[in-house]
Amino acid sequence: MAHDHSHHHHHHGIEESVNVSAAFIIGIALNSLFVVIEAIVGIINHSMSLLTDAGHNLGDVATLFLSLLAFRLAKRKSNQKFTYGFKKTTVLAALFNAVFLLIAVGILGIESVRRLLHPEPVRGNVIAWVAAAGIIINVISALLFFSNRKNDLNIKSAYLHMMSDALVSLGVVIGGILISFTGWYWMDPLIGIIIMLIILISTWSLLTDSFRLSVDAVPHDIDMNEIKELIRQQPDVTDVHHVHVWALSTTENALTAHISLDDSLSFEEKIKRVQEIKHELMHHQVHHSTIEIEPALSACLEKDC
Repeated sequence: MAHDHSHHHHHHGIEESVNVSAAFIIGIALNSLFVVIEAIVGIINHSMSLLTDAGHNLGDVATLFLSLLAFRLAKRKSNQKFTYGFKKTTVLAALFNAVFLLIAVGILGIESVRRLLHPEPVRGNVIAWVAAAGIIINVISALLFFSNRKNDLNIKSAYLHMMSDALVSLGVVIGGILISFTGWYWMDPLIGIIIMLIILISTWSLLTDSFRLSVDAVPHDIDMNEIKELIRQQPDVTDVHHVHVWALSTTENALTAHISLDDSLSFEEKIKRVQEIKHELMHHQVHHSTIEIEPALSACLEKDC
């Protein structure tokens, strides 16, 4: 029985680029400044909506910091105790971000319902101006992550956080303007409930994707039947079994598989075939693969045939 075990690391530009770290740092700085300003104005004007939104944005600062930490840990080299390094932290951070955002949306939803039932007088013009500043801050922050949002689940979560906050701020602006002209205080919580539903829908896929990756499910961009068929169709492969694919991080996938090769091949030829398979897998989002060569009889016994 022969074994071929090698590490194929395919690093996307986003994992090597300092631009991603800079995006997180700038986003944290901008949102921290806005939280301070929003909290001060909220206290001065006795506005619960601004204070609640400031608390929500403070939570986003915390999740951005966690994402930055996870992103940097993911690039740390492996060691004797963490043989895969800390790549999985990107998945855990994405899961935490999704859960945190849903909890924040729930809190905002409860507060919106309470205020809808018991409207409270607020200064609409002050709320509108501060929320407008929030839109600018959040859109700028979201744009920092726009180009890489489809490449990394963690960056996607940061992008969704910022865009959802921009939507919340837009709703607050609209509510503030309407309150200023009409005195309809119930408009503010009503818009909050509508925005909550929008955020809930947009965040659900992030939660399910990050949960799947955290429990080592097959990544959504991997078709197991396609992977098995790809290996099976390679020259001299007679069987493939025990195929497992999971995510090492939000950008890298790993695979283990047992294959049987034509017995007439020499050892060197078998190793060459394995390397060719690994090369093909690299083009199908599998960046790290471990392939074990077994006699055809071994495969048959394991299948109870």
